[in-house]
Amino acid sequence: MPRTQEDRRRSTRSALLAAGRRLFAERGYANVSADEIVAAAGLTRGALHHHYKDKQGLFQAVFEQIEQELDDELGAAMGRVDDVPTRMGVGIASFLDICERPEVVRIGLLDAPTVLGWETWRAIEAQHALGLIENLLAGAAEEGILNQPASPVLARFVLSVVIESALLIAHGTATRAEVELSLGALFAGLLTSK
Repeated sequence: MPRTQEDRRRSTRSALLAAGRRLFAERGYANVSADEIVAAAGLTRGALHHHYKDKQGLFQAVFEQIEQELDDELGAAMGRVDDVPTRMGVGIASFLDICERPEVVRIGLLDAPTVLGWETWRAIEAQHALGLIENLLAGAAEEGILNQPASPVLARFVLSVVIESALLIAHGTATRAEVELSLGALFAGLLTSK
């Protein structure tokens, strides 16, 4: 059967995403040209402009794809345990594991804040991670073990701490062990025993 226009569109977008993701992860945004991306995808520059406007638009799509995958992975890992304190511990460990992946370090932690700008980067981070944090805090409140009411402000504070933790590791400012210990203490301080 002949491919539909939607099939061709999906195939083109997928090829550009895959090529961009691989090249951005390997060499960083600044060291990859739009011409290299389209050549690696086996497409034309016009395809890039039609689907993503420019290299930055493709980078944002790659970053959002990675964020969605990480969101799904974290949700699945935390969903395997029932109690909130254990879920928090699993979430911290899984998040830090993810943030040690070279692709995540390069694209999500080193390049994204600069390429997309701080506000856009944080908005995308919040779109994906904030819901997981809000659910954890709501679960802790329901179990009666949260020291204060769950709130959007508290969720944003936690998100900021978690992102800063990942940046500390990515920039070599702190070790994984130091960050994990500090995050564990911080989250333990939010909880009270029943």
